[in-house]
Amino acid sequence: MNQTLTAQTLDLDDTRLYYEVRGTGPLVVLVGAPMDARSFAPLADLLATEYTVLTTDSRGINRSLLDDPAQDSTPELRAGDLAALITHVGAGPAIAFGSSGGAVSVLALAQHHPDLVSTVIAHEPPLLNLLDDRAEQHALSADQRATYLSGDVIGAWRKFFAQANLFLPEDAIDGMFGGERDPQAVADERFWFLHELGESVSWQPDVDALRDGPVHIVVGIGEDSAGQLCERTSTALAAGLGIVPTRFPGDHTGFAEDPDAFDPTLRAVLADS
Repeated sequence: MNQTLTAQTLDLDDTRLYYEVRGTGPLVVLVGAPMDARSFAPLADLLATEYTVLTTDSRGINRSLLDDPAQDSTPELRAGDLAALITHVGAGPAIAFGSSGGAVSVLALAQHHPDLVSTVIAHEPPLLNLLDDRAEQHALSADQRATYLSGDVIGAWRKFFAQANLFLPEDAIDGMFGGERDPQAVADERFWFLHELGESVSWQPDVDALRDGPVHIVVGIGEDSAGQLCERTSTALAAGLGIVPTRFPGDHTGFAEDPDAFDPTLRAVLADS
């Protein structure tokens, strides 16, 4: 772990945000949803040789506590949290990299707080409203949440991976989501299914405002994500913005699975920002 790491909390009106800061230099934010700061720690350590890197647990996840645990986690609220963190750290405007639900968060940041971010890198945002078959995809997502609420956790995850076009062996899914599990992981999973997933996939970006606004937008897609749902949503977003997607090593979670391979491509994008 980078020796310059500091871990702190920031109290806002409705949440206490946990965040970490590493390194020195221009400010780079790495964020997921529901992935927390731990998933970005290895990549953050690599980037901290050249950048000040801010990572955080999204509201309601792990160490970022909500006053009302039943409050939905909207992209606008998450963008407001990022804006507050960037302002609090005082090293902005930032370059913000977000993946999955975090990509939705940073797009909302660019849309609603453009003065605080110079470049947004949206890595595989699951924006179902950009798809021609959006109604079918929203129905599948709603069914996953209903299945989870019924108590069929493994069934909900099977449906989630099927919609995402991510195929895992049956025993792998059972091993990941069955048996004795970490209580915090279960709590985060429940919050995501009940209060975050639907808010992320149903968010409607103002594509015209993002395209014509002051923030430089990069859309990232994993080299190994061919045929997956988030390749489709990301391709649609890039088309609406009139840009060519940037291919990153790995798939939907390439930044966490092989940060050493991911780092050079991300650095090249940061250098161009």
